[in-house]
Amino acid sequence: MSRVALLVTHTGRRRSTEHARTVAADLMEAGFEVRVVADEAEDLDLPGIVPVDGDTPADGAEIVFALGGDGTFLRAADLARPAKAPLLGINLGKVGFLAEAEINDLDQAVRDVVDRAYTVDERLTLDVRAEFDGGPTIESWALNEVSVEKGERAQMLELRVDVDGRPLSRYGCDGVVCATPTGSTAYAFSAGGPVVWPEVEALLLVPISAHALFSRPLVTAPTSTFSITVDPFTTLAVLCCDGRRVYDLPPGARVTVQRGAVPVRIVRLRPRPFTDRLVAKFALPVAGWRGNRG
Repeated sequence: MSRVALLVTHTGRRRSTEHARTVAADLMEAGFEVRVVADEAEDLDLPGIVPVDGDTPADGAEIVFALGGDGTFLRAADLARPAKAPLLGINLGKVGFLAEAEINDLDQAVRDVVDRAYTVDERLTLDVRAEFDGGPTIESWALNEVSVEKGERAQMLELRVDVDGRPLSRYGCDGVVCATPTGSTAYAFSAGGPVVWPEVEALLLVPISAHALFSRPLVTAPTSTFSITVDPFTTLAVLCCDGRRVYDLPPGARVTVQRGAVPVRIVRLRPRPFTDRLVAKFALPVAGWRGNRG
């Protein structure tokens, strides 16, 4: 029975395409059927790859490769999650916080996959539902974060936040971020939220530039539910999931965020403490900001 891998990359970048061709060729030599999304097959221009259409290109795949930055990884997660296929990120971008391996590890990563020398972690996700009068219900999901933000730059957004059915606070703000531990190093981090180790099961709520005396980031139980109501007399708002899926929200809209029913399965090639990943990705000065004064 043939082994199957789905390959996802940024075909608009020549360097990414070249590395994707190398990975595809190595996998096919090892006996894999290598799939690519049909729209990207022509750009890869590699004999033997299998173009796939539809919403579930990862169905039946043993693994999904994401070659690129965090944006490519999140796009690949969108394809891997419905099929519950493990997802391996190879960083070809700048930070690549979600990736498991760097470009220098590419050949070894492929060998590990061929040898099945890897483990799989399950990462908590978010399910989101938005409802408003006169419009269809919006349902989506996120691996990193869900944000509700102002739709007009010049105006402040008025939001009310409830946690577990109880009112928490009303904010005049640029928006709020609801994040997972995986997303704690992304948008929530930039908005002033804490870094949460990925093994911790929790949800984060981080106001963005709130004009309020109490605007601290919050960490809740993974079973909590956030409800964000756009004030009926405020400006238009925007719902954004992982920076990829964006929806307009009229005044009065209500957004509900809770733990996702389906996790994302992420490949781990070798045990590595999360502390080491933080130090490497953020270039933290372990010797001190002024150097080791000995």
